[in-house]
Amino acid sequence: MCPVLVQSVVVLKQFHSVPLKCMDAELISAGQNILIEGEDEDQPYVAKVLKLMGDESGQQKKALVRWFIRASEVPLSKRKLLGRDPHPQEIFYYKGRSCDDEVDAESIIRPVQVNEGAGLKGSYSVRGREKEAWPLTVTHDPLLLRNLLENHLDSDSDRDDQDQFVPLRTELQSSSEEDSGDEEDEEAGPPKRRRRGLKPNSTLSPQATPSTPRTPHRATPSIPCRSLPARRPANILEEARIRLHVSAVPESLPCREAEFQDIYNFVESKIIDGTGGCMYISGVPGTGKTATVHEVMRCLQHAADVDEIPPFTFVEINGMKMTDPHQSYVQILQKLTGQKATPDHAAALLDKKFSSPTPRRETTVLLVDELDLLWTRKQNVMYNLFDWPTRRQARLVVLTIANTMDLPERIMINRVASRLGLTRMSFQPYTFKQLQQIITSRLDKLKALDQDALQLVSRKVAALSGDARRCLDICRRATEICEHAAADPSAPGLVGMSHVMEALNEMFSSAYTTAIRSASVQEQLFLRAVIAEFRRLGLEEATFQQVFVQHQALCRVEGLQPVSVSEGLSVCQRLGACRLLLLEPSRLGILQRVRLNVSQDDVLYALKAD
Repeated sequence: MCPVLVQSVVVLKQFHSVPLKCMDAELISAGQNILIEGEDEDQPYVAKVLKLMGDESGQQKKALVRWFIRASEVPLSKRKLLGRDPHPQEIFYYKGRSCDDEVDAESIIRPVQVNEGAGLKGSYSVRGREKEAWPLTVTHDPLLLRNLLENHLDSDSDRDDQDQFVPLRTELQSSSEEDSGDEEDEEAGPPKRRRRGLKPNSTLSPQATPSTPRTPHRATPSIPCRSLPARRPANILEEARIRLHVSAVPESLPCREAEFQDIYNFVESKIIDGTGGCMYISGVPGTGKTATVHEVMRCLQHAADVDEIPPFTFVEINGMKMTDPHQSYVQILQKLTGQKATPDHAAALLDKKFSSPTPRRETTVLLVDELDLLWTRKQNVMYNLFDWPTRRQARLVVLTIANTMDLPERIMINRVASRLGLTRMSFQPYTFKQLQQIITSRLDKLKALDQDALQLVSRKVAALSGDARRCLDICRRATEICEHAAADPSAPGLVGMSHVMEALNEMFSSAYTTAIRSASVQEQLFLRAVIAEFRRLGLEEATFQQVFVQHQALCRVEGLQPVSVSEGLSVCQRLGACRLLLLEPSRLGILQRVRLNVSQDDVLYALKAD
């Protein structure tokens, strides 16, 4: 027989005879309006108690509530449905997918009086401090306003002009009848953990069910258009040169449909379930990693705006834009809450935010680009970024992007790599057919490049790196050469093989490439050692001592006599004087840090030519 897994369940029962006791030692009973502790002490949550529940021992006490939402929390797309400007201290009934209807008794602050229309000013106590209360005004749910208005339209002529909304006056009796109906339905069955709100175009019926989110299948990532139109080109080649520029915004990103769908499904499932997780996205530069993730977030934001998925918050940081990895805490805190703090204080505030339970917390999607630049000796920054999503109350989804596929195995210690998990996404380098498709989609039926010339560029770049940006640069330079070589500027010909070969020679025969080819054997071996060490570490920086070990190994492989440390330092200094390497200005000797001042593709191309 197969073993049966038994999970312990705490059965809650309803009790009316024993009211709850809140933080201010006041008794709470069903039907009262209460204040619930939230993320901001100055603005606690407001809700109405529907049921009181507890276990048989009476120790675990909970309350089933119906939430209210302030006017400042209503999305702008829904606020316009009111047909008027809401009062800043007006509240509405709220039904959200991402909030729990059951709250712990310990989170209830005290009762509060909710009035219809302009309420009376009073005072309430939050943790022993008196604060002036706002006039609480209960109003209809703005998410259902469109249906309420449509029900009050009499003729078909009025239905044709549904966009011109008028203020609707709600009566207390009608809202109370709706509340009583909800309470009867909830008492008939078990209490629901999460309540889904109706879409604005749905019908008001007790049997209304939420619609299934329209997940795009095999979708091509699109990019929004420019806000201002560009200058009209004078001829075909000029228009082709504008379209082939790296900064030009194309209509779509072809050849990345499968990656787009996988990332979309991962983030969408986490947002709907209200859970957290991590995804590691890797690939060589120029393969569309960041652009694909940005398009995924744009599609998800659109789905949240039309109420297909719960609302979420998107935050993005880039390791290349930080002077210190610990500055990531400061940027995340500032983008989430608008607060400014020191790195240590920001880390403590974020740790508290993602650890404390909050019933109405939205999911946060954090994009970390250039993850390898956040590496530190203790790796505490990476550990926190990957550990926060594992906490139950965090509702944090972390998407990390790096250029190295096996970065977690190379530079991360076990406790950091285990937090990252095994959800990986690898963007493979573009093949020559994919590069051809990218260039063709950019030109969009514009006959500017010869097919043989386009195939030559695609094969050259695909054999070297598969970087789409370099392929665009070469094709753009070829159009410039063809335009300048044309006898009649108004009617230039097609970009041919000769123009592409000249552009390739310029791209791969720069001054740096010539300097590498003219360097000595030991200097070329040292450059190869630098690249080998970078790939071993997964970083773009290393010390001279680490590179020197690789250099000695390469000398033995090539059958050359290994150089001494002083000779290796002189080789490194000569490469630094030619600006092929960037050396740390210090007297650390073998501990000074070394970086490449040219791309690795240029170095490999120059060394392969020899």
